[in-house]
Amino acid sequence: MFSLAMIGGLLLNIGAFLMFRGLAFQAIIVYIFADICWVFMAVQREDYMGACFIFVGMAFGFLAYLKMRSGKMHKNLNKSDSTH
Repeated sequence: MFSLAMIGGLLLNIGAFLMFRGLAFQAIIVYIFADICWVFMAVQREDYMGACFIFVGMAFGFLAYLKMRSGKMHKNLNKSDSTH
């Protein structure tokens, strides 16, 4: 039987492979599903502080996904620095 830790770890590996292949949008979605597994696992173990930290990380990951999708991250990464 698969545990939530195993499913989350498998999803983490799939996300890393997708990121390696250059599929960042899909990788972030897979990472968020892995995080959901870990939140459920933390709640089952009554580790509410851990679940809170995981949830905050999920929120930042989702915000990064939205920023990438809108194209703002590409603009920020390629913005020329006017101080040089």
